[in-house]
Amino acid sequence: MDKTTIICRCEEINCEEIEEAIGHDARTFDDIKRLTRCGMGPCQAKICISLVADVIHEQTGSHLHEIPLPRMRMPISPIKLETLATNSTTFSSVKSVMDEVELEEGKVR
Repeated sequence: MDKTTIICRCEEINCEEIEEAIGHDARTFDDIKRLTRCGMGPCQAKICISLVADVIHEQTGSHLHEIPLPRMRMPISPIKLETLATNSTTFSSVKSVMDEVELEEGKVR
């Protein structure tokens, strides 16, 4: 693979950057992710995971089945769009920007 080949399109990480991370003892996708941001874009590594595994395999000689999959992190708790889009009081700790503006202008709710 050419060194200028883009591996992670979302973060624009090329093969040379992956190889450099491996040179700094990165041996897993998560190691490479920490050093380069590879896999942290909108696709969340759906496109680059196999390409990174191939580069790790070529550079370290590890078998593909020995390379662990990256950790997937889910949101702590989902929030409804309605809560974000309206002045919902479902979450008492959520303040609206409009609350602060109205208080500054002396308006009472």
